[in-house]
Amino acid sequence: MTDTTGLLEITSAAELRDLLGEPMPRAATKDRARLHERDREWLAASPFCLIATAGTDGTCDVSPKGDPPGFTYVIDDTTIAVPERPGNRRADGFLNILANPHVGLIYLIPGRRETLRINGRARLVRDAPFFDELVVKGHRPQLALIVEIEQIFFHCAKAFMRSSLWEPATWNPDVLPPHAQLVKEVQRAPETLEELERYYGPEYAERLYG
Repeated sequence: MTDTTGLLEITSAAELRDLLGEPMPRAATKDRARLHERDREWLAASPFCLIATAGTDGTCDVSPKGDPPGFTYVIDDTTIAVPERPGNRRADGFLNILANPHVGLIYLIPGRRETLRINGRARLVRDAPFFDELVVKGHRPQLALIVEIEQIFFHCAKAFMRSSLWEPATWNPDVLPPHAQLVKEVQRAPETLEELERYYGPEYAERLYG
């Protein structure tokens, strides 16, 4: 059992606000409910987002989504669609959405320290006329996540500045073993390490859409 001796837990909103203070007026009033033209431009430039979901029992999931820049389709000023490509088929986030439609998305642009945050309600569609505009390398999406926007705002750069995320000098991809070795060690996969290395080798990129 984890020793929690000495922890000073925050148990109320009043305690939290007393510790953090009140947000600056600019931060408190920055959210909106409709896409601004700059939001559309950000989505058009973004190749990557994170989608947070929660089940009815409170368990949470965050799933990364990536495609060529502009992969998120803007339906109108309050609605966007995120295409789904072939993956591991766990569908953790999608199963959450079927039970609880509330979602949170964070959009990144490589090299930019700000992020675009969108909160709203989501639903899943297996086909729609706009799927023809979401074809990549000849492949239509398997499905799409449609998000009805309830809140949208730009988030400041401090987290990216503190982490130096985009500074190449801080990058150290070899700090851990290659992915095939991680899979073998952590997941206890039945395949041999050599088989996993072949699977995650150069041909892995050829299977991104098929």
